[in-house]
Amino acid sequence: MIHPYNFELKTGFDRIRALLKENCLSPMGTEMVDHLAFMTDLKQVDTRLSETYEFQQLLRLEDYFPSEDYFEISGCLNKIRIEGAFPEVREVFELRRSLETVRSILSFFKRKESDKYPVLRSLCGDVKVFPYVLDSADRIIDKKGEIRDNASPGLREIRNSISSKTAQASRRLSVILRQAQAEGIVDSDTVASIRDGRGVIPVNANDKRRIKGLILDQSASGKTVYIEPAEIVEINNEIVELEYEERREIVRILTSFADDIRPYIDDLLLSNSFLGQMDFIRAKALFGNQLGCIKPALSGDPGISWRRAVHPLLELTFRKLPGRKVVPLDIRLDPKDRILLISGPNAGGKSVCLKSVGLLQYMLQCGITIPVGEGSESGIFKSIFIDIGDEQSIDNDLSTYSSHLLNMKFFVKNASSESLILIDEFGTGTEPMLGGSIAEAILSELNTAGVYGVITTHYTNLKHFASLTE
Repeated sequence: MIHPYNFELKTGFDRIRALLKENCLSPMGTEMVDHLAFMTDLKQVDTRLSETYEFQQLLRLEDYFPSEDYFEISGCLNKIRIEGAFPEVREVFELRRSLETVRSILSFFKRKESDKYPVLRSLCGDVKVFPYVLDSADRIIDKKGEIRDNASPGLREIRNSISSKTAQASRRLSVILRQAQAEGIVDSDTVASIRDGRGVIPVNANDKRRIKGLILDQSASGKTVYIEPAEIVEINNEIVELEYEERREIVRILTSFADDIRPYIDDLLLSNSFLGQMDFIRAKALFGNQLGCIKPALSGDPGISWRRAVHPLLELTFRKLPGRKVVPLDIRLDPKDRILLISGPNAGGKSVCLKSVGLLQYMLQCGITIPVGEGSESGIFKSIFIDIGDEQSIDNDLSTYSSHLLNMKFFVKNASSESLILIDEFGTGTEPMLGGSIAEAILSELNTAGVYGVITTHYTNLKHFASLTE
C-alpha cells in the first residue's frame, strides 16, 4: 500500500520514470516503464534487481550488445490474425529487423559462459528464433525495406512493363519538346518537368493552345502552364493502370506472407515482448550506471542499513553545478531503533534525508538499483506512507493542518510493523503547544504499532519523547 495517491510526485519518482523513458529504444520499453509498480514480494524484487544489476555489468564489461531495431510489431501481428488481412511493406520490414535483433540477443547470451548473466539468460528460455519467418520476409523484402522485383514472377513482369512504358514516354516527351523548341513555342533551354507523376512541358500561357494535350498545372503567377502532350497521355494512362496492377500483386504477395506466418503469431508476440523487456531492463541499467547504483543485500524483513546513500535527482542536478556535491547519507533502521526523529536548523538537510529514504526504498521495491555504497542492506516493506508539504484544499474545505491530521488518521489506522512512515515537519500547521501535543500522541500510537520511519520536527517535546521512549 502506498499513500497518498500522489506519492510519486511528492518523492520525485515521476522524474525517475521520465529519465528511464529517455533511455528506452522502443514503445514496448516505454510502456513497461509506465507499468513499473511497487512490489512487496521479496523473490520478485530480488529477481528484478538482479536483472538490472546484471545488465549494468553487461554494459560495463561487454563491447557490444544489440541495441538497434527494437520495433513494436504486436499491432501488425494482431491485425493479420484475421484471414485475408495483410501487413504493410514497412511492417514486414520492421518484423524482419526485430526478429534479427531477437536472434542477435539470443546468440549473445548463448556465446557467454553459463554462469555469466544467469538471470538475464533465464529470460531467453521460452524465446524462439524463426528462420522460416525470416526467410519468408527476405524473399519479398530487400535491405532497403522495399518489395523485391522477384518477389513473384507476376510482379517482375509488371515492373518490367512499367519500366518499358516509362522509357517510351520519356523518349516521346523529349521528341515533342525538341519540336516545340524548334517551332519557337518554348525556349531552347526549357526542360521537361514532372507533375503528379506525369511528364509535362512548361509552356507560356499565351502559347498553351499550340501544343495539344492536357493542362495539369500552372505556376503561381499563371504565366506558365504545364501541359501533358496528347501523345503521352495514353502511355501515361497505361503506366497508371500497370501501377494499380502492381499494387494488387503486392497485396497478393503480402496476403500470402500473412497466411504463411499466421501459425507463428503467438510465438512472434512472445519474441516482441522479450525485446521490450530487454529494452526496459537496459533503460534501468543505463540509469543505474549513470549514478553508480548497486543491488544491496536484501532481507524479507523490514529495515534499512545504507552506507553513502545519495538522492539520485539531487546528484544529477549538482553534477551540472560546479563545486556542488551531495553529502552522502548513512542511515540504519532496525527492530531496535525503528524510528528516526531528526531535528536541526532549516536548510540543514532534514527533508532531503527523509525524501532520500522514501525515494530510494520505493525505487528498490520497483526493481531499480539504488545509489548506495557497498555493504548496504535493505528490507522489504509492505507499505510506505508519506506526509510532505501543504495539502490545503479549498474544494474539500481542508486547512493545511486538517489535511495533515487526515493523513495521520490514515497512518494510525493502516500502519503496521511492516510499514515505512515518512513525516516532514511533524505537528506544524497549528498553534505550537496544541500541535506538539497531538503529534506526540500520534507518534506514540505509531510506535506502539511497530512502524519504521523517518520524521523531521522542530518540537522540543517530540525530542524529549524520542529520547525517553524505546
